[in-house]
Amino acid sequence: MELILLEKVQNLGDLGEKVNVKPGYGRNYLVPTGKAVPATKANIAEFEARRAELEKLALQKLSTAEERVAALVDFEITLTANASEEGKLYGSIGPREIADAVTEKGVQVTKAEVIMGEGPIRYTGEHVVLLHLHADVGTEIKVTVNPE
Repeated sequence: MELILLEKVQNLGDLGEKVNVKPGYGRNYLVPTGKAVPATKANIAEFEARRAELEKLALQKLSTAEERVAALVDFEITLTANASEEGKLYGSIGPREIADAVTEKGVQVTKAEVIMGEGPIRYTGEHVVLLHLHADVGTEIKVTVNPE
């Protein structure tokens, strides 16, 4: 399936590139989320007419993400959870809890921007969590989990 990207997509391409992707990825993710449109003659002409507007919007998103990263330098959050004496949590701490805690401290972060490569946090202590705010911008924060 051939598509035109309307914004930068990590590991795929930049704004305005024609890319070939599997039909399910294009039909179920890229097109519905507004990241791409099918590469028809009409869509190509419309894209070229809107190219400057889309580039300005992409630059604005990048600058907003960079401002948020600047606010997250040396950022730490502390969460409390019900845990056993050995430090194992009864349950876990996932992306939603981390995003909510960061947002409460004044930096807007969504659940989708929290990347937990090793899965949810299941033990007390200090953990490092990746925040992926833009295709080009990411940072790490320290999460400390204390027992209740």
